[in-house]
Amino acid sequence: MKVLIQRVKSASVKVESNLVAQIDCGLLAFVGIEKDDIIDTVEKAVKKIVNLRIFPDNSGKMNKSILDTQGEMLIVSQFTLCGDCKKGTRPSFDNAAPPDKAKSLYEDFVKKIRSYGIKTGTGIFGAMMEVNLINDGPVTFMLEFS
Repeated sequence: MKVLIQRVKSASVKVESNLVAQIDCGLLAFVGIEKDDIIDTVEKAVKKIVNLRIFPDNSGKMNKSILDTQGEMLIVSQFTLCGDCKKGTRPSFDNAAPPDKAKSLYEDFVKKIRSYGIKTGTGIFGAMMEVNLINDGPVTFMLEFS
């Protein structure tokens, strides 16, 4: 599983020009599910993300988590994170999970984030989406779980 997280002042996602979700301060998470991922991978990723101290404290140090700040989260499925660009000029997506498996684990990811009481918005799995954001910092991390 690969998750690209960005600390944001706001973020939104549209599908076919229709707004489907938006958040204020918090995290935007792009989630790529790989073929070897299982529910344990999801649980490990969620626990890490909700406790990751990437929000500033009163001194401006990254010392608070999304739980500490009561931030919101926008979660968008993005299989292209699983693309391998090492050979040639066209990415290989051999490592991406098949759509049915990816959708199920993506939905588990969203449920587990919500179980922490985090206000959560999502894109639509498999849809072409327009994602808008105001990055805060910018603060961006690429997380990989297996």
